[in-house]
Amino acid sequence: MLLFTPGPTPVPESVRNAMAGVTIHHRTPEFEAIFERTRMLLFKLFKTDEVVMLSSSGTGAMEAAVTNLTHKKLLSINAGKFGERFGKIAVAHGIANVEIKHEWDTPATVEEVETQLRADADIDAIAIQISESAGGLRHPVEAIAKAAKAIRPEIMIIADGITAVGVEPIDASHIDCLIAGSQKALMLPPGLAILGLSNAAIEKIGSGKGYYLNLASEIKQQRKNTTAYTAATTLIIGLEAILNEIDVNGLEALYSETERRARATREALKAIGLHVYPKTPALSMTTIDDEQASEIRSLLKTEYGVNVAGGQDHLKGKIFRINQMGLIPTYESAWVVNAVELALDKLGRRKYDGVANQTFNTTFFGL
Repeated sequence: MLLFTPGPTPVPESVRNAMAGVTIHHRTPEFEAIFERTRMLLFKLFKTDEVVMLSSSGTGAMEAAVTNLTHKKLLSINAGKFGERFGKIAVAHGIANVEIKHEWDTPATVEEVETQLRADADIDAIAIQISESAGGLRHPVEAIAKAAKAIRPEIMIIADGITAVGVEPIDASHIDCLIAGSQKALMLPPGLAILGLSNAAIEKIGSGKGYYLNLASEIKQQRKNTTAYTAATTLIIGLEAILNEIDVNGLEALYSETERRARATREALKAIGLHVYPKTPALSMTTIDDEQASEIRSLLKTEYGVNVAGGQDHLKGKIFRINQMGLIPTYESAWVVNAVELALDKLGRRKYDGVANQTFNTTFFGL
């Protein structure tokens, strides 16, 4: 079965082998050396002033960012399940929250964020997804962050890059907290989250908020190549392995191949009459809205050995999402679009003629 859900993504065999060694204690010079090497590789990936690893899912990092960086009021961008989650985290902690809300196919705009900031002087943090994976949407985060800083230089920009870090180059020059999760483009099992922080964010964090998700205590310890609490040792060993594997060809090669794969997948599915759901698609996944989305997903899994993701909430049964993150063999992506075309034939939608596979290869290889 080919796993093509946008998280968890497949874990390469080389990384599984790296994680299969004897368990080591996290308070030892041996592990501290691994931790230090991994931190250095993360600085190359994030290009931020500081990086912090947390033993949690991405939601833990989202909560840490909101609680440590919002002192007055959060402006959250809600165009999907995960944008909604930022607001829910604020409410759960008694933090004032206002939101800009859109349908899950529609990105936020610079203008509406500027309007909100000029109307509300209490907003001291903005939380937004770079890639909102509920619908496969790409927000113009870099432009929004730059515009927000021009109005209010001290504002904190929290960017959920869980399905963007390792997918495409991200300009973090106006971002104060960039979040990643292990089970997406980093191709690890779930359970590890990473935050890239600006110096301005570190200053605002001060002594930190909370206990386990207190970023001040983690920054202090991780600068000494250890953690405040028990480290996710096996996942960090795996993280070093995958970052070294990526480093062989370089990040630019990874980004280029991901972009080509995303474009080829979209064009292949459009060529067989399917519609791409978001107005501004993310590179991390291709999302198709279709009245037979559930039937297509079922056929892909039972007949053609491909597991893709469906939709949530009001999009349940109405979309399917195909992963494009990570080190994916090209022939696997080509088979996925071919399988979708076969499924459409089986549903009596169109006669199979190989157009999806042909379009994928023509687009990917620039033929």
